[in-house]
Amino acid sequence: MKIYTKESLGWNRFLTEQINTSNNNFLAARVSAENKNNYILLLPEVGEIIAECTGKMLFNAFNKSDLPKTGDWVTIQYFEEEEKALIHDILPRRNTLSRKAAGIVTEEQVIATHVDKVLIVQGLDNNFNLNRLARTVVLVREAGITPIIILNKIDIAENAQANINLVKSQFKEEKVLAISALANENMNSLMQLVHRGETFVLMGSSGVGKSTLVNRLTGNLHAMTKSVREKDAKGRHTTTRREMYILPQGGILIDTPGTRELQLMAAKEGLEDTFDEISELATQCRFTDCSHESEKGCAVLQALESGEISEFAYNNFMKLKREDAYMEAKTNQKAFLQKKAKEKQLHKHIRSINKNRRKF
Repeated sequence: MKIYTKESLGWNRFLTEQINTSNNNFLAARVSAENKNNYILLLPEVGEIIAECTGKMLFNAFNKSDLPKTGDWVTIQYFEEEEKALIHDILPRRNTLSRKAAGIVTEEQVIATHVDKVLIVQGLDNNFNLNRLARTVVLVREAGITPIIILNKIDIAENAQANINLVKSQFKEEKVLAISALANENMNSLMQLVHRGETFVLMGSSGVGKSTLVNRLTGNLHAMTKSVREKDAKGRHTTTRREMYILPQGGILIDTPGTRELQLMAAKEGLEDTFDEISELATQCRFTDCSHESEKGCAVLQALESGEISEFAYNNFMKLKREDAYMEAKTNQKAFLQKKAKEKQLHKHIRSINKNRRKF
């Protein structure tokens, strides 16, 4: 069993400041993977252990996001003889990478926490999709995390250089690396980005080569790989859960299952950061509530007409802007209903107490 220090697992000054006197009787460990009924934790100076949440923690969790997620630091009570632990609390999250859970319910699905950089992997073969890439960049930016675009399969993709140039022209603020994980091309450039104690998350749809990339980064065959169909470049999920790897270079890698559906929660800041050129133009519009669709004096439409901004950037900005407005309204409605339910529960509890007092 490998033994790690706190620092090698990503412990930093922010986390040190979160420890208070109430945590003194517990140890701090990091969540490596989340199973159906328990968790795999990495406990500094000990290694990998199995843990479960206390009943109190499960009872107080209002949403799934209130429970430990991959990347979290938790305080635990460790039972050395059994190599097991009880999770008592989650330390405050420095950041949270999340999306809307699949389906019609407006619920946050946490992808990972305490993340420094996200490696957004996209294949240059039939998997190539600029719209999906833009959506993922917005999601990462909204979390306040640095996105790095990894374009994979340069060894087999037709028109690879043209698509690489297209991505660089549309995402001028992001770092873009073109590699072949399978052929081990340009992997050194990626390795140089990995620093001790930093946490990286791999994101991408099925078949982009994430599992092969994990194998290259870890130096071992940790992740199963499967071939993709040549017809549509789709593959089966070879990663079935979010799982953490400690890299030989000293970084921390969290692999995630391929994303079939990527819906945003409220992402106003991420949208503005990703399309900063359009956001800046929007401040020059004649009307402060300009929709950028048909108004006279719209600086965004003028820039689109003159070619200052691309049709791709405009269409994605407008589509994601509408989606963000819809999700914000849904989230606010859900928050209102949750608050109302909590108040109702509290009033019911108070009435019960008063009723019992009158009996005596």
